[in-house]
Amino acid sequence: MSTISLLTDEELAGLSVSDTTYFGELIRRYGTILMRYTMRRSHASKEDAEDIVQNSFIKMYRNINDFDTSLSFSSWAYRICHNEMIDWYRKKKSRPQLYISHTDENIFDSIASDINIEKDILDREIKKEIETIVQTLDPKYQEIISLRFFEDKNYEEIADILEIPAGTVAIRLSRAKKLLKEKLEHFS
Repeated sequence: MSTISLLTDEELAGLSVSDTTYFGELIRRYGTILMRYTMRRSHASKEDAEDIVQNSFIKMYRNINDFDTSLSFSSWAYRICHNEMIDWYRKKKSRPQLYISHTDENIFDSIASDINIEKDILDREIKKEIETIVQTLDPKYQEIISLRFFEDKNYEEIADILEIPAGTVAIRLSRAKKLLKEKLEHFS
């Protein structure tokens, strides 16, 4: 195992200022993660999503001197990618939608258990219903659901990514879960 792989993301970001090899490791670590996030959030074609992620890495590299290594690189990377998607939406004049693939079915269990719905009633019909309901939510709620349950980010990370207070994250997540629960009650 090389010593570069033992470094934290924040250490790599600090070292990237003087040596691009370290930034290459950050690209290796975050390329797939940010691509998955972009595809799920943007409904962009694979080529557009690749462009969004590539532009995100370019912005990260150009602004690496401004990164505060005492903060989370992950949140900073997600925030830049999030902002790139917003720029892409503006160019496309479209609104974000949450894309849920059938490989994400375990996420439904996580969402459902978090809103106190019996796991034993989560069959394919209800999973499909959750997918449909999530896609009808306001984009600000879709974003919170995506980051919390699909990207497994905590409240502080979500607040940093979206540049909103952690309290707002908690309120939006609570409202999103309440909306999901209300719409799913007829299944219980």
